[in-house]
Amino acid sequence: MKTLTGLAAACLACLPLSAIAAPEDTYPDKAVRIVVPFAAGGSTDVVARILAEKLQEKFKQPFVVDNRAGASGNIGAELVAKSPADGYTLLMGATGVLSINDHLYARLNYNAARDFVPVSYTTENANILVVAPGLPATDVPALIQMARTKPGELSFASSGPGSSTHLSGELFSSLTGVKLMHVPYKGSSAALTDLLGGNVTMLFDNAPSSIGFVQQGKLRALAVTSRQRLPGLPNVPTLDEAGVKGYESLSWSGVVAPAATPKGIVLKLNRAIDQILKSDDVKARLVQLGVEPVGGTPEDFARQIKTEHDKWGKVIQTAGIKLN
Repeated sequence: MKTLTGLAAACLACLPLSAIAAPEDTYPDKAVRIVVPFAAGGSTDVVARILAEKLQEKFKQPFVVDNRAGASGNIGAELVAKSPADGYTLLMGATGVLSINDHLYARLNYNAARDFVPVSYTTENANILVVAPGLPATDVPALIQMARTKPGELSFASSGPGSSTHLSGELFSSLTGVKLMHVPYKGSSAALTDLLGGNVTMLFDNAPSSIGFVQQGKLRALAVTSRQRLPGLPNVPTLDEAGVKGYESLSWSGVVAPAATPKGIVLKLNRAIDQILKSDDVKARLVQLGVEPVGGTPEDFARQIKTEHDKWGKVIQTAGIKLN
């Protein structure tokens, strides 16, 4: 027995360190890819690039952002879902990809609940209910009354079917009982252009893209979709404060990995990202962009994904939204 034990120990000693170390002990020892399922320049992409820069500094390995836009984020999400579960391909997920799209699309080549493990809830930002300055309704109650007297005539723009800007409008209709006409665009910039031109009545736009127009007086903000007022618009009430009780609609992002990724790697990434989000310089950069750093455990993020999945599923079912 002593001889066998000694032989086993000798064989173990001959193995390379990578063969006996836990996966997280040597992770990462090569480049890590962060897939962003949207085009470059959006808020999700910007957050991913800030994290990639800081993770590269921390781990002394490249963290590369790879934009794989298309199909409301489904192309990039599918790519990550089918990647090796080794921590070297991550997804910068968002509300639609992780909580909404399976309610919208009859067929998806990935299942967010089954194919991903949450790593970190990174950021969230509110939408702003904006209208052209010339609209007679100067507050939310007046807008609701105007919509009730003209059912189906007031229009709300969105950045596309199933987007947060679309579903924010559907939630507003559901909670107020008003009928609005949805006008989808290919992106928020086109929707903003038509709103500024007076071609549509309102837009529930992501705060980072519309707050500048509000501050310049080119658009009027009637309310924000979060439960708290925005620091950049302290005089603009929340929709809940404005009388639409229980209203909350946030755009959020977070990092997920393929489902079978070792837990040690998930926790190592989570701790690193949490530290980054709590750093003063990163918080300042994010707040300047109009987004709020969140952080927390993988379990916290899992609860957020599930809560949002159930909430938006009901809104989508009530509105009868279905995409091919």
